[in-house]
Amino acid sequence: MKTVVTGASGFVGSAVAGRLARAGHDVRVIVRGTSRLDNVNELSVEVVEGDLCDRKSLEKAVAGCDVLFHVAADYRLWVPEPEPMYAVNVRGTENIMLAALSAGVERVVYTSSVATLGISGDGLVSDEDTPVSLDDMVGHYKRSKFMAEELVTEMVREKGLPAVIVNPSTPVGPRDIKPTPTGRMVIEAASGRMPVCVDTGLNFVHVDDVAEGHLLAMERGKPGERYILGAENLTLLKFLETVSEISGCRPPLCTIPHGMVYPVAVVSELWARFTGRGEPLATVDGVKLARKKMFFSTDKARRELGYRPGPVRQALEEAVEWFMERGYLA
Repeated sequence: MKTVVTGASGFVGSAVAGRLARAGHDVRVIVRGTSRLDNVNELSVEVVEGDLCDRKSLEKAVAGCDVLFHVAADYRLWVPEPEPMYAVNVRGTENIMLAALSAGVERVVYTSSVATLGISGDGLVSDEDTPVSLDDMVGHYKRSKFMAEELVTEMVREKGLPAVIVNPSTPVGPRDIKPTPTGRMVIEAASGRMPVCVDTGLNFVHVDDVAEGHLLAMERGKPGERYILGAENLTLLKFLETVSEISGCRPPLCTIPHGMVYPVAVVSELWARFTGRGEPLATVDGVKLARKKMFFSTDKARRELGYRPGPVRQALEEAVEWFMERGYLA
């Protein structure tokens, strides 16, 4: 089966491409000319150049393929200029889906995010049907992913796009080369640089379990349906304590109120804009998101896909080992 994957140079995409290759798929990956190829070079795949903002390059890359996994996204919790994020996450998604329709692709798996889902709050668990709207989306990343998922759903309904949607929670594990915002938290905690944290919670999952969930969605998912690919709901304090225990560093001492972090986030963003040195460690949108524990249920994926994620501690052990071997840790 000829399968094409976007985003394979990244964290989740490389895990998906690798899992497909091991399952016997003839894998083609689409990368930009500027992409870092460390993860791709480890895979037995065909590499072609393409850009989500260039539909003609995508049509050429998708031609002759039976299945598309669209994993690529601009995943940043803070951007100095939001337009490029919408260009990639929204218009880029439309471009690759139109290319898939033109090529007669038989199956599409679109990687969305739990960021597009409703949050029950107060530590309650949310699922695929928790009410939500665009107005609930905090920040450009969440807004752009919500708009992209709505676009895919509309194309399933109106154009017959054979797409299944998966919503990974917060993946951790090896090969996080960028690293992602979560990977940066692991690095800071494993380096002993997280003395305190905010009182919040997330659903964490091994990146390889997310990849397995993608394969199951292709095989068993229903077009137009979405499936949460997560594992364990943990408070941020528990998550960081586990990382500290694995790395042998001092754990966070306590949680602090969100109001104390907000001015730090404002200053961090101003400094990032002034220096141009990348994302700030604390962001205003991140503080706003942390006010609710983002806990999710994987019951639907377990029931309909046969999804069985493993323990998050193993993911953290592998992440810390990978970061340590490559010199990310102080």
